[in-house]
Amino acid sequence: MKPLRFALFGTGFWSRYQLAAWRELKGVACVALYNRTRAKAEALGRDFGITAIYDDPAELLERERIDFVDIVTDVGTHAPLTRLAAAHGLAVICQKPMATTLREAEAMVRFCKARRAPLFIHENFRWQAPLRALAAELKRGEIGRPFRARIDFISGYPVFENQPALAVLEQFIIADLGSHTLDLARFLFGEVSSIYCRTQRIHKKIKGEDVATLVLEMRNGMHVTVNMAYAANPLEREAFPETLVFVEGETGSAELSPGCVLRTTTRHGTLVQKTPPPFYPWADPRYAVVHASIVPCNANLLAALRGRGPAETTGDDNLLTARLVFAAYESASRHRVITLT
Repeated sequence: MKPLRFALFGTGFWSRYQLAAWRELKGVACVALYNRTRAKAEALGRDFGITAIYDDPAELLERERIDFVDIVTDVGTHAPLTRLAAAHGLAVICQKPMATTLREAEAMVRFCKARRAPLFIHENFRWQAPLRALAAELKRGEIGRPFRARIDFISGYPVFENQPALAVLEQFIIADLGSHTLDLARFLFGEVSSIYCRTQRIHKKIKGEDVATLVLEMRNGMHVTVNMAYAANPLEREAFPETLVFVEGETGSAELSPGCVLRTTTRHGTLVQKTPPPFYPWADPRYAVVHASIVPCNANLLAALRGRGPAETTGDDNLLTARLVFAAYESASRHRVITLT
């Protein structure tokens, strides 16, 4: 079968790892790069042997023969670039967060459906090896029916140093990181019936919130607390970028702790499992657990593009996460619980 050809839109911080992860898979090839700053695209193209370089996405789509686009740009460009590609009848893979507003995210989904252009959101956190292992453990049922859980991503890592654009976002940690953690809550525990959120800003030179505490009531009756922070506390740096989870069940508990260690405790004792990510030489060791997750995420989306199975993170599915993100902001601004319909 002929390889699927795609163009990568955006050649910033994340794009290098996105391209390297695609190269781990057979039957797919990046043939063109777009970036509004052409020099950045040229530099990435030299490293990956890609010669078709553009600073105009419309020109790229007119001139190149491709099957889909992979959008790895800032969130403000996601909607227009998605519409541009879908108008050409192309499938679209878009980074999270999907859009800057819920209305914009809903419009993206409608636009792609109207043109029968598949829309996928590159939501890679749920593909991390430790989190897949936790999901499998919960499915095994040894801890009984889960009734409460905590999801933590609390880090002192200086994230603004290598991604300075994050510092100028009006909405930061819930939109950027909450898109991941709220998707994880849905992936692990099902859909949400209500949400309550409080936020803080600890860094004085950023625009958005860098600390958030969320309480979710799930439709199955569970209560899930989601804690997120980039407050730059050096004691919290060691676990970056791991997501830690503690789940209480009726007959036991499951805990994902630092070092990708999964502990399942029941009346029979505690089972300890190491769940490290696969090793890839191109992955930044500081981001290894996240970078490694790009490969299975891409594999899932590629299989869907090939018609070989459903994608986990379609536009429709991620729209449910986007609704939680913006409901959290509404809750924080109104100081009240928001009920989801």
